[in-house]
Amino acid sequence: MNPIGEQVIVIIGGSSGIGRATGVEAARQGAKVAVAARGQEALNAAAAEIRNAGGEVLAIPCDVSDATQVDEVADRVVAAWGGIDTWVNAAAVSVYGEFADIPEAEFRRVIEVDILGVANGMRTAIGRMRSQPRGGTIVNVSSGLGDRAVPLQSAYCAAKHAVNGLSEAVRTELEHDGLPIRVSVIKPASIDTPFFRHAKSRMDAAPKPLPPVYDPSLVAEAILYAAVHPVRELPVGGASAALSALEKISPRLLDLQLRLVGYPGQRDDTIDPDATPDNLWAGSSGPGSVEGGYGGRSVSLYSWLRLTPVGRGAVVAGAALTGLALSRQLASRGRQRPGASA
Repeated sequence: MNPIGEQVIVIIGGSSGIGRATGVEAARQGAKVAVAARGQEALNAAAAEIRNAGGEVLAIPCDVSDATQVDEVADRVVAAWGGIDTWVNAAAVSVYGEFADIPEAEFRRVIEVDILGVANGMRTAIGRMRSQPRGGTIVNVSSGLGDRAVPLQSAYCAAKHAVNGLSEAVRTELEHDGLPIRVSVIKPASIDTPFFRHAKSRMDAAPKPLPPVYDPSLVAEAILYAAVHPVRELPVGGASAALSALEKISPRLLDLQLRLVGYPGQRDDTIDPDATPDNLWAGSSGPGSVEGGYGGRSVSLYSWLRLTPVGRGAVVAGAALTGLALSRQLASRGRQRPGASA
């Protein structure tokens, strides 16, 4: 796969949060970046930020739930730059509240954006990439909640589980057909983005992310890593990896834990839930931003180990040295015991 600086990258959901952070970082590395989203003001602001970072940019209005609009994004990118190397599906919306309190239309809308939107993006990307000798990469931004659901986000969790399943099915089909198109799934933990302020709330409180919360730059790094390395899936943040592991080990224990912390951990009682308009049906107003104001951690040891060969080597070397030191210590104690023989 080409280095980022030689790539054309399309980011659906690129006007804020993870998508915007990825576009800016890709531009810093010299990529041509197309960002697509619904909110025109935020889209323009994101394009200006990407341009200031040094990259060529296209800003294209798009509702990802409309397959025709998604096709138009690809047509404009191919017409401008000749092809697409990496297609990132990062658009997402959510409704917070107990399942029984969420109207059918709102539940359906989350499904339309969060999974049918990904399907539209994948279908369009495959249609363009299969005619390119170099193929390409599709990066689907799922979530740790795609492996283990939490209360109060039933529609979002259902969609992210579906993203994982869709990615697995399509990946196998592409391999069967011998097409050089790779599918990677990114599974972030809670990330400091405006996603939570933009979510629809059916609670008597505003939504907030379950701690710990990580910086969007970590997800951007993982997405761009997948754009140049053949990666099946990448959790971002140790909390995401731990959630998936605990679900496999003891799902019932997680049920009990989330019953206790899943409700208070996702409620912000200091904010009026109606104070900020949600983006369920239309793009958010305003210039948008990368961060959401939740103070995300800028470092994750788990992510560093996954993405950095030096980090993985250091852990292996450290474990080996610790084991060697321990074995020598035990051998020394054995020689010092009365009656010990050589």
